[in-house]
Amino acid sequence: MSAVAPPAPGPVRRRLSRRAIAPYVLLAPGLLWLVLFYIYPAIQMFLVSLWTGNIETGYEMTLNFGIYPEALSEYWPWIVRSVEYGGLATILAFALGLPLAYTIAFRGGRYKNILLFLVIAPFFTSFLLRTISWKIILADDGLLLGPLKQAGLIDPEFRLLATPAAVVAGITYNFLPFMTLPLYVALEKIDRRLIEAAEDLYAGPWRPCGTIAGAATGAAIGLLVGLIMVYSVPVFVVGGAVFGAIVGTFLISQAFVRVTLPLALPGIFAGSLLTFIPAVGDFINAELLGNPQAQMIGNVIQARYLKIVDYPTASALSFILMAAILIGVLVYTRLLGTEQLTGSGV
Repeated sequence: MSAVAPPAPGPVRRRLSRRAIAPYVLLAPGLLWLVLFYIYPAIQMFLVSLWTGNIETGYEMTLNFGIYPEALSEYWPWIVRSVEYGGLATILAFALGLPLAYTIAFRGGRYKNILLFLVIAPFFTSFLLRTISWKIILADDGLLLGPLKQAGLIDPEFRLLATPAAVVAGITYNFLPFMTLPLYVALEKIDRRLIEAAEDLYAGPWRPCGTIAGAATGAAIGLLVGLIMVYSVPVFVVGGAVFGAIVGTFLISQAFVRVTLPLALPGIFAGSLLTFIPAVGDFINAELLGNPQAQMIGNVIQARYLKIVDYPTASALSFILMAAILIGVLVYTRLLGTEQLTGSGV
């Protein structure tokens, strides 16, 4: 019998080279998109920030790096306010989105697809129209406050529209699906047998630790809400503590704390970033639902670009905002530990 000839090395090399090249070919469209519509505009924005001049006399490149400390020193309150509103909206979206995602994932049953559709249904309407609808709802004599004032349950002078509360509420509503969907995906992937095993190992009601933790968490959120929204802080602290204690006592179990919540961390990480990043740069909600004292840095950038036509300052503020968000994301990533989230650190 004659020996079988080994395959020619040429075809093998070609197959190996194709396998090596294939990932780069698949990445090329996305990388090209990022270069054209993110990296190049960011570089151009940075260069514009170094101009000096005005729209009448024209602009020229003078490498004016001093515009950055000037812009930061003048507009830092707007930057801080944007971070406060965006952070509070992210926390509120998580507080609303986690029970919603948990219910759909674990209790949705045959209605799961319908419930998911209801979560994303607002996206079928314009962002602007959704915000205007909140303006109608929160009006002084609108759907929410009108009946309460007519019934004498609240002060006729009390208002929600044109307040920080309206801005945060609008941001939370508009970006709630960005928090809910990643949480749902993470919860849906959890093996139910792990939770059942934890419950069989006596991971039952989380008392009294759940009561204490819930009260402390609710009080902290209430404190943030009261300080940022400029309302009665003690009322929000006490109310948040009571509500948190009830949730921690009757709804939170050790199985949830030790199994469900750690396994849902990838969804928490993704949802918080998807909510916080656009929330900090938002300006529509502050423009339509807020007042001059509730304006965010996005409103300043918009006014500098389109009304005052101060391109260097607007570009510098945009670059500062982008850099601050990137630094915050890196710190958040470092603290949370993405290696543990992806399992690569195991």
